[in-house]
Amino acid sequence: MSTTAGIQGQLLEVTVVGCYKLKDTEWISRQDPYVCLEYANTKFRTRTCTDGGKNPIFQEKFVFSLIEGLREFNVIVWNSNTLTYDDFIGSGRVQLQKVLAQGYDDTAWSLQTKSGRYAGEVRLVMHFANATHKAGQGNTPSAPPYVAPQYSQSPAFAASYPPPTTTYPAPSPYPSYAPPSIPNPAAYPQYPYPPPPQQPAAHPYPSQPYSPAPYPPAPYPPPQSYPPPPQAAPFYPPAAPYPGTYPPPPYY
Repeated sequence: MSTTAGIQGQLLEVTVVGCYKLKDTEWISRQDPYVCLEYANTKFRTRTCTDGGKNPIFQEKFVFSLIEGLREFNVIVWNSNTLTYDDFIGSGRVQLQKVLAQGYDDTAWSLQTKSGRYAGEVRLVMHFANATHKAGQGNTPSAPPYVAPQYSQSPAFAASYPPPTTTYPAPSPYPSYAPPSIPNPAAYPQYPYPPPPQQPAAHPYPSQPYSPAPYPPAPYPPPQSYPPPPQAAPFYPPAAPYPGTYPPPPYY
């Protein structure tokens, strides 16, 4: 009995993960790809990946109802246009023998242009629940689960931990010997004793005691008197220098 016999009406899950290295059909902007799946009369279409360029991501799942004797389907990738017809990027055929036999298939399928040239790849993840020999089921036993080892503390180590605290005197920053006492340091210049502090020298120009001037200052001498202005005559006109009356009497 074939491992793929009796698939009529059973379900196949197909997840369109994304595309890689697609042929670029745009000259200026980035292309907007989408993927179509065709199995007999069943057709599915992903959403348009706007500005997906050469590597669009979709992550969309579809479910096919299988037909006995039909073990492949077509995948076509298009570039969506707004004002003109959509651009054909590439297409390919997806074989179902592996997923029907093992229950799982994760493959990047090659795409071709109409002239047969390489147009990129489309990655599909397929699941078939009723496979006879599912992937991962074989005669090789699986590895036992990992169990973290348990470490027991030895009594000797436990008895000595934590270690006893021992107090040590702090090291002195000075040497342990004292320099010899010298009665007269000036007679022994090899010992770098600091000289005694010196008194500041006297200023060569001692300041004179300041005696302020008496206040208020002495009054200024009074201003000198100016000659008085000339006095006007007590009467006008002045007296005539000759005797007689003025004006002279009229003549008759």
